[in-house]
Amino acid sequence: IIIDEHDVLSSLEEVIQALGTYDITTIRASIGMYLICKKIHEMSDVRVLLTGEISDEMFGYKYTDFAPSAQAFQKEAEKRMREIHMYDVLRADRCIASHSMEARVPFGDLDFVDYVMHIDPAKKINTYNKGKYLLRHAFEGDDLLPYSILMREKAAFSDAVGHSMADSIKHFAEAFYSDEEYEEKRKQYKHATPYTKESLLYRELFEKYYPGQDEMVKDFWLPNQDWEGCQVSDPSARYLSNYGDSGI
Repeated sequence: IIIDEHDVLSSLEEVIQALGTYDITTIRASIGMYLICKKIHEMSDVRVLLTGEISDEMFGYKYTDFAPSAQAFQKEAEKRMREIHMYDVLRADRCIASHSMEARVPFGDLDFVDYVMHIDPAKKINTYNKGKYLLRHAFEGDDLLPYSILMREKAAFSDAVGHSMADSIKHFAEAFYSDEEYEEKRKQYKHATPYTKESLLYRELFEKYYPGQDEMVKDFWLPNQDWEGCQVSDPSARYLSNYGDSGI
């Protein structure tokens, strides 16, 4: 499925209305997923989709490579699991359900989640020079996956569908607001104050459909700002120093 800049920008308001969020990374990732689900519904009789949400929260993101200890990794995993309804699970549920389909989330099986969250975090933290190594290792036998896929670098979904997608939205937002207009408008939002023109664009579209309901989202999804190496203002993994070959 090929999407272009017109598809991205023309679907933006529709996606935010469906999601009920102003979070930057959730919206970026949702655009690709929303458009894919729309095409699946239009082009096939498929009505149930398998999706991979929740593995990141349990096994690690790119930024959790910077966790200063196994205990810090575990604490972060627990935090992400508690908040997942505001971010990745929200995205998957709304993008799929909006097109009259149902999601099946194998990683969300309660017994599996309980099992993984009780694994010694020292075995999950990235000391192997390969993120999510424990999960990859579980699939090494019986040729379940081609090795090239099994060991492929993780890329954030909002990046994996093409860096140009997020860049197109940024460029649109930069042209949409003058610097003075941006500074004036952002000040009216006391909770999760927009900090880029892109985030202001999302917030204004959110307020159009969900006025005064901003506190149902805790804050912007960002890497843990207390960890060395994670002090980035953009939530995309491409801004981390360990992004490496993830964009290839």
